[in-house]
Amino acid sequence: MSGETSKSMRFPLASLPQVRREVARQVGRIPRAKWWFLGALVLLSAGAYASVLVPQVLGRIVDLVSDGAQMRDFVELSVILIAVAIAGAVLSACGFYVVSRISEKIIANLREDMVGTALGLPTHQVEDAGSGDLVSRSTDDVSELSAAVTETVPILSSSLFTIAATIIALFSLDWQFVLIPVVVAPVYYFASKHYLSKAPDRYAAERAAMAERARKVLEAIRGRATVRAYSMEDAMHNQIDQASWSVVVKGIRARTTMLILNMWMLFAEFLMLAVALVIGYKLVIDDALTIGAVTGAVLMIIRLRGPMNMFMRVLDTIQSGYASLARIVGVVADPPIPVPDSGVKAPQGKVELRNVSFSYGDSWAVKDIDITINSGETVALVGASGAGKTTVAALLAGLRVPDQGQVLVDDFPVSHLSDRERIARLAMVSQEVHVFSGTLRQDLTLAKPDASDEELAHALGQVNALDWLESLPEGLDTVVGARGIQLEPVVAQQLALARVLLLNPAIVIMDEATAEAGSAGASALEEAADAVSKNRSALVVAHRLDQASRADQILVMDKGEVVESGTHQELLDHGGIYQRLWTAWSVGR
Repeated sequence: MSGETSKSMRFPLASLPQVRREVARQVGRIPRAKWWFLGALVLLSAGAYASVLVPQVLGRIVDLVSDGAQMRDFVELSVILIAVAIAGAVLSACGFYVVSRISEKIIANLREDMVGTALGLPTHQVEDAGSGDLVSRSTDDVSELSAAVTETVPILSSSLFTIAATIIALFSLDWQFVLIPVVVAPVYYFASKHYLSKAPDRYAAERAAMAERARKVLEAIRGRATVRAYSMEDAMHNQIDQASWSVVVKGIRARTTMLILNMWMLFAEFLMLAVALVIGYKLVIDDALTIGAVTGAVLMIIRLRGPMNMFMRVLDTIQSGYASLARIVGVVADPPIPVPDSGVKAPQGKVELRNVSFSYGDSWAVKDIDITINSGETVALVGASGAGKTTVAALLAGLRVPDQGQVLVDDFPVSHLSDRERIARLAMVSQEVHVFSGTLRQDLTLAKPDASDEELAHALGQVNALDWLESLPEGLDTVVGARGIQLEPVVAQQLALARVLLLNPAIVIMDEATAEAGSAGASALEEAADAVSKNRSALVVAHRLDQASRADQILVMDKGEVVESGTHQELLDHGGIYQRLWTAWSVGR
């Protein structure tokens, strides 16, 4: 698949209007959020005003020194100075706390919405976009957004309120001081304009490169068996190395934009202080202000320089955070619309693939596939690796949408079935199964929440796992998965098959579900697979040919097409591909 195709299939980036709507919606979900924000505004304004009073009080101290005032006057001003400084710090801290608390609640809700939306998306959409992209958005981007909010909200709030309060205070002293921000503002404007014209695309490119790196790492981990089998370690290492280096290069480009901004800021700082000194000198010479008042004004200018610099510098973090926010909102902006019940008749277990073709990009993965599975019938797919067997299974399960043709379940397109209708008809067990963290009972009741302990034990007994259950220290209350007992591949597969029995679908799809059995667990796992497919329609992607030999019909695939079909004996008599596979299998055994 070309890079362009891969890129177009990823989850989209949200536009600015979409981001605004989503943020407004999230704010609306928090009770009395507007009042909390109003309270934070009052606190931050009061804190900024108090901080501006500090240089003014220092200026008055300068006047006291010039006038030879008494010590009592110095003590009074010192007490006022300390009180104002403490008040400013406390008020600002309270305002930061309120804003940060609301912001973190919004991020938490947004993360939950993104994960919930992703879980509700059609599986083929997640597969097409790439699980690495989704993982990157739910981990890297959420972390980046949270860090950006935590870092920028206090700085941004403090900077904006301090700048506003300082400008008002300067104007109250003498209107000429307002010339300072008037002269310096264009420098900051053009610096930020240049930065914003370059930074968004560069940060978006960096985040996309991080998603690509995550995808490469996940592919290497999940496909480690294949990587080792084909000695692809060096190739995969090189791919991950290239993806990681791409993150470095794009990250440096993004930070270079910030370095250029810093150069503009240094020039603006010099200009601001130079103009302040010239205006202050003129006002003192003209007796418009005292030396203390001018000193206080210059101190305010110096203090203004800090918030201005911080405001400009957090643009870097803001851009990175916005890039992450746009990627997160890109997932939740268009949530999936639940498919209503189609009105299909009760589950019968009939399957038809009519002239089905599907492509992953440049070439057909499967072409002109016609398969019929009648109720209660088992059809096995066999063939070399890459023949298209797994793709056919994914098409039947609704994980992929065919480019041509139809996939019908009970005479109805599988893509038009509601979740309730599809669950009642279809269940798929693949070679790689997941054991959820929690008790064994919780893991099993995912398939049937109201199942009794007797039903759970019966399902485990049907898949030959009852002895294993009885060996557990706490039975069904034993914690399994990442935080408990790590299950062997055979047991994990038995657990997955037991969930299918509890789900009780009309059709079961087993994509090499016994491939992890090995010689030791092959018999037990194949018996479990037979128990699951009994009295059900079944499509079996057969890893072991003895499992295929028991099927009602065997389809041999090669290069994405069905090249042979028939019963086990018919295909042996035919003397084609299946006969050669069976001979090689029998000799190997």
